[in-house]
Amino acid sequence: MIIFCTFALAKYNTFIFMASKLNRILSFLGHYKYLIVVVIGVAVVGFLDENSFLQRFKYEMQISDLRQEIAEYNAVYEADFKRLKELNSDPKAIEKVAREQYFMKADNEDIFVLETDIPQKEAADESVK
Repeated sequence: MIIFCTFALAKYNTFIFMASKLNRILSFLGHYKYLIVVVIGVAVVGFLDENSFLQRFKYEMQISDLRQEIAEYNAVYEADFKRLKELNSDPKAIEKVAREQYFMKADNEDIFVLETDIPQKEAADESVK
């Protein structure tokens, strides 16, 4: 009987200890409930959500890179458009391109191609073969 009472008393003390611990936790949560909700909300909106500030910053950086790439492509397009317009309007420009890039010649002339005249990329491609 004494052992049973000691066991029951130990169980009761454990229950009281757990209940007091639970009461302290609930009291803490009740006292700071608004602060806890605000902190959790800021964490979700700031870092965890797919529309978070962190994701928004990443998207802004990606948009900036894409705009820069668009500007580069527009510059290349403008240069190519001017070159095409020049080729369509001037026969001398067509002859210049044919001579420089395709090594074409007139009937009464000879062409000598030197190693320094070949662009580096083409020379590297030929050395691999």
